[in-house]
Amino acid sequence: MTSTSKTPRTDTRRRRLLAGAAALAGTAAWPLARAQKARPEKEQLKFGFIKLTDCAPLVIAYEKGYFEDEGLNVTLEAQANWKVLLDRVIDGQLDGAHMLAGQPLGASIGFGTKADVITAFSMDLNGNAITVSNAVWAAMKPHLPMEGGKPVHPIKADALKKVVDVWKSQGKPFKMGMVFPVSTHNYELRYWLAAGGLNPGYYTESDVTGTQKADVLLSVTPPPQMPATMEAGTIHGYCVGEPWNQQAVFKGIGVPVVTDHQIWKNNPEKVFGVTRGWSDANPNTHVAVVKAMIRACMWLDASMKNRIEAVKILSRPAYVGADEAVIANSMTGTFEFEKGDKRPAPDFNVFFRNFATYPFYSDAIWYLTQMRRWGQIGESKPDAWYHDTAKKVYQPAIYLKAAQALIAEGKAKATDFPTTDGYKGVQDGFIDGVVYDGRKPNDYLNKFKIGLKAADKV
Repeated sequence: MTSTSKTPRTDTRRRRLLAGAAALAGTAAWPLARAQKARPEKEQLKFGFIKLTDCAPLVIAYEKGYFEDEGLNVTLEAQANWKVLLDRVIDGQLDGAHMLAGQPLGASIGFGTKADVITAFSMDLNGNAITVSNAVWAAMKPHLPMEGGKPVHPIKADALKKVVDVWKSQGKPFKMGMVFPVSTHNYELRYWLAAGGLNPGYYTESDVTGTQKADVLLSVTPPPQMPATMEAGTIHGYCVGEPWNQQAVFKGIGVPVVTDHQIWKNNPEKVFGVTRGWSDANPNTHVAVVKAMIRACMWLDASMKNRIEAVKILSRPAYVGADEAVIANSMTGTFEFEKGDKRPAPDFNVFFRNFATYPFYSDAIWYLTQMRRWGQIGESKPDAWYHDTAKKVYQPAIYLKAAQALIAEGKAKATDFPTTDGYKGVQDGFIDGVVYDGRKPNDYLNKFKIGLKAADKV
């Protein structure tokens, strides 16, 4: 585990804070307004993150002084892997953390770890991709439609199925990596494979590896280790967040074949998670943290100039620690697939647009449907269970308190935030053409050819 103490900011930042303090001291109205602002119950905070570009909301909230504006003294600390990160939030070593969207849900239902973890903030949309080794790409490519000498996108898993079928006939297992059993990456990779006719396997009580009846064997690999693990031949492809897909391109060891935006348009990716006990004990602090991260996400999506600055910040060893060029490849509106095949991808990383930060119940329910589809939820559940579980974990009321405070302070507009009952409505944009209605989870599950339905058991 790598620890990062508070990184000193520039002299410009210090001068701005001093100037702001002086201005407040000479303004009669402001002290009263500040006094009315709810004071955080806990001011010294430690937050965890994994070295991925979508830790950006935490990093920018820290670097731009948004946490300080809320009276918070924050330390950011990189974690070794997602399990360590979750365990340290649960046992109180961390106040909160950059989490996989499935982690609070998985903890709530007791898959892997049982704990009462909640989220009031979605950190981003999109941001992942699926990469295969050069050898697998060479075998896939003859089966792809081409236009102008380049593959037609999105690339579907139908082409990979032809490769896997050959491997199976030769008695060779086909292995791919994902970052955690309840990760977005696991469900996106499974979704893509199943859409192409490949069974990614099922979880059972006796087999927690999720490989029962699998055509493709999936296993856990920490994000920064993905390229090296594939290069060593331990896995033949993986699904991960950035910059570890672009790293494969830069190193010349693999080819990203599809982004998660192409699998599910504008899918929710990471969340900021805390325990319910922490939130109950620190309600003002929780709102203040969300306020700071909303501002960070607004800043990230405000301009390309800000994105370029964010790339420089994230490239530091204390944060993502990858080359600026690698991070910029996906953070500045493009994405490189086969080496030299760089395509526009303006929505690959979205932090605030499209109401990216709002914790929608329907997002939570989608993850729960995938847990059920692949056996992590072993028995059929009524629709009401999905809704109740989503509302237990996702906390839009806390988010709205933060949003309303920012509007009152003139730092955001009412139109920046959705008017919603927590559901997005019917969603399309999936690679298999299936539409999703978060209000009808069992109807959704019944649409798939591969995966558990209704009363199915493995």
